[in-house]
Amino acid sequence: MEQERLAFVALHFTPGIGDFLLKQLVSYCGSAEQVFKTPKGKLLKIPGVGEFSADAIKNSHSFSEAEKELKKAERDDVEILLYTDKKYPHRLKSIEDAPALLYYKGNQNLNSQKAVGIVGTRQATEYGKRMVEQICQELVPHQALIISGLAYGIDIHAHKFALKSGLPTVGVMGSGMDIIYPAVHKEVAKKMLSHGALLTENRFGTKPDAHNFPARNRIIAGMCDALIVVEAAEKGGALITADIANSYNKDVFAVPGNLGQTYSEGCNKLIKTNRANLFTSVKDLEYLMNWSAASTSPTQAVLDFTTFEPDEQTVIRILKERNAPVMIDELSFKCSLPPSQLASLLLTLEFKNAVKSLPGKMFALK
Repeated sequence: MEQERLAFVALHFTPGIGDFLLKQLVSYCGSAEQVFKTPKGKLLKIPGVGEFSADAIKNSHSFSEAEKELKKAERDDVEILLYTDKKYPHRLKSIEDAPALLYYKGNQNLNSQKAVGIVGTRQATEYGKRMVEQICQELVPHQALIISGLAYGIDIHAHKFALKSGLPTVGVMGSGMDIIYPAVHKEVAKKMLSHGALLTENRFGTKPDAHNFPARNRIIAGMCDALIVVEAAEKGGALITADIANSYNKDVFAVPGNLGQTYSEGCNKLIKTNRANLFTSVKDLEYLMNWSAASTSPTQAVLDFTTFEPDEQTVIRILKERNAPVMIDELSFKCSLPPSQLASLLLTLEFKNAVKSLPGKMFALK
């Protein structure tokens, strides 16, 4: 068993060590293994580390617990993705409160070129179901990854219609990988493993308790390029997800509904308060996201990006992964380059006909 992976999971299981602090510790110490070898005095100098967390690390008894978890994962064909792994969702990784590790089962690349989250009420109406089906059918030319929460209502229909349309789909769970909730969705979940994946941040045996679902919603919001709210009451999980997506600077869309209908109130309010763009068809999404059905433009097909400088390749890779315009501030953060240096680099890429500048200090591949 890989020692670093074991140490990482053990650190994750250490009391008082949350996702943010774990990433902070690994960043300062260089590896999870090194965290446990670092003297208490040095640990206390790391921002966020106090007496309690330092003592918890030095007196940690979580290695045997971590070993059991890794063995169970191997037995159940579940992969534990660390945030340092290449397979870890890149979109999610840039979010400050992203999980330090994820449990993953399936065959889907979590870093698809295009990813759309679809969420809504558990009390889906026929109108809501029709809209979900329409969205999935219209996204087929884009081969977008459909992300939802495997819950009753809009969520499960998003997964079902994605499968029906031949689109890959990922279900983000609020329980352990060994507890499919609700149980009636087990068959759909099983089908998703061959054309998608199941994902959770919760360890094996975690029950679907209420507090797990708002946390689950941030993963859905963090993994998508655009979030579409299909039906929602004035209060509920879908609106929480929309608020989280807005805080992550994701593009949020809402399907309008009839006035006076309970499950249209939330969507209509999102649009009215400018917290979501109006969604009537995928054309609205294509326009605002600058998406085209073609996976690469003629320019991209001709250019040989391998001849570019390393920093230029990094920018191009990020723009390719997003496959949508990215603000210069976000690009600077993801590239770990100062804005002044990045601005000069982007100008060079524009001259090389690889990148185009858009209004609002946004950039995209040409």
